[in-house]
Amino acid sequence: MGGKNKLPMKDLAALFEEAGCSDVRTYIQSGNVVFHASAATAKRIPKMVQAAIHDSFGLEVPVVLRDAKQFLSVATKHPLAQAKDEPKILSVGFLSAKPSKAGLDQLDPDRSPPDRFLVKGQDVFFRFPNGIARTKLTSQYFDSRLKMVITVRNWNSVQKIAGMLAE
Repeated sequence: MGGKNKLPMKDLAALFEEAGCSDVRTYIQSGNVVFHASAATAKRIPKMVQAAIHDSFGLEVPVVLRDAKQFLSVATKHPLAQAKDEPKILSVGFLSAKPSKAGLDQLDPDRSPPDRFLVKGQDVFFRFPNGIARTKLTSQYFDSRLKMVITVRNWNSVQKIAGMLAE
């Protein structure tokens, strides 16, 4: 959700329940929601919940969805991780769709050295040796180049959410 769009997680969970989800759980004040839903319901969730957030709270918040299998695949191994890396320098960006070749061609791998990124399908893996606060590889940079939404989570959060999915 980001720091500027404060929405109580209890209220966010209720919106998912109203949309037809069950076993709804949230992870801290992060906007991450784990739930069960039929395939048909899951397909409708991003637009339904985004509209409900707007109608109920006046916030324009994109909803990016991954099923458990997709998320756990991402959480298994960070392709840019090095043996000595602390998890805090690793992040994953979840894209709202698969980027086009034209969009990918707009990304500059040397935009923010020594930071690195790797796009795999609908996911972007990041390594920020000097911390995420100093990078020029921002969500806005990816949104504008790829013409879609990206939401980024640090590796610790990815691992915690993966643990929730495994429960």
